[in-house]
Amino acid sequence: MRTTLARHTAALFVGAALSLATPALAQDKTVKIGVLNDMSSLYADIGGPNSVVAIKMAVEDSGLTKKGWKIDVVSADHQNKPDVGVNIARGWIDNDKVDAIADVPNSGVALAVNNIVREKNAVLLNSGAATAALTGASCTPNTVSFTYDTYMLATGTGKALTKAGGDSWFFLTADYAFGAQLERDTTAVITANGGKVVGGVKHPLNTSDFSSFLLQAQASKAKVIGLANAGGDTDNAIKQASEFGIVAGGQKLAALLLFINDVHSLGLKTAQGLTFTESFYWDMNDQTRAWSKRFAALANKNAMPSMTQAGNYAVVLHYLKAMEALGGNPHDGAKVVAKMKELPTDDPLFGKGPLRADGRRIIPAYLFEVKKPEESKYPWDYYKLIATIPAEDAAKPLSQSDCPLVKK
Repeated sequence: MRTTLARHTAALFVGAALSLATPALAQDKTVKIGVLNDMSSLYADIGGPNSVVAIKMAVEDSGLTKKGWKIDVVSADHQNKPDVGVNIARGWIDNDKVDAIADVPNSGVALAVNNIVREKNAVLLNSGAATAALTGASCTPNTVSFTYDTYMLATGTGKALTKAGGDSWFFLTADYAFGAQLERDTTAVITANGGKVVGGVKHPLNTSDFSSFLLQAQASKAKVIGLANAGGDTDNAIKQASEFGIVAGGQKLAALLLFINDVHSLGLKTAQGLTFTESFYWDMNDQTRAWSKRFAALANKNAMPSMTQAGNYAVVLHYLKAMEALGGNPHDGAKVVAKMKELPTDDPLFGKGPLRADGRRIIPAYLFEVKKPEESKYPWDYYKLIATIPAEDAAKPLSQSDCPLVKK
């Protein structure tokens, strides 16, 4: 009798404890976000410390801290090395209880971190990595890509220049995952629009001397030299192409991924006339201008935001919106991402656009041209809009997707 009573009492105690624990878990309002990017090398200006600035702005603008949430932002430099990025990500998730990893420019690092995030059931909020594989063959229930990808860049710049008469191309390609995929995606667009690729050469990441590569491009007689690289590599290639007189000799440079920071570094005299594709420009409308001026006041060097820094703001804002909708942090990355896909996206920088099953946010892209020095009327007035690429054309159609999450 006593044994039965003891068991009954113990069962009641356990049941009461569980009933108390469950709401407590549901109401966990602590979140930790890790910003993983290049803090010191060729991608530091387009991401780096200023991505942390943008993400902290998102935390503030979410309003959650005023509602009692505790949201921490930590950061680290992956040095553009996948093994370093993976070790940081694993340590963050296992030891520091980081819930989401954001930014991650460098597609090689992002693809490696993507695997860890899925294994650990955390969240990858991609803004910086361009590879379309993150929403393609390597897509997972734990990853979203908010800002751009190689498909968008190829569709914008590659198609526009080929249709404008640039029907022969030579590629200068960064020798890692991003460069390879950007070249592949752009080649597909060129050939689909009646052009051809006459050659190409791969260069090491973060190289300072493009002379031998540019000489090969010059000798190819291609009408367009496609720069399938980014950041400091793009800047160096453009500067040295100018010194070689490549554009003056009749060939056109296609900067397949160009950021406003690159234009600022190059100066309008060198960068003028470059055609490129982005999904964000600080001077697009009143909302982007107001936010960007807030950002610049907090940013290193008072810089205007890059596309990826703006994307970091937008994706973290939406991530925190999903957390609030869940009523607390479930510490279940796939569940949070599912809620992100369920909720409509809407922010002051990119506007509205669905977050698809493959994790790709659907937003328009814009074909820009760098202004001539005399056309610029005020600081950071660098772009003129050539064409708007509709949202449905800026991302690979789901009917062509190789993402295992997509039902066809």
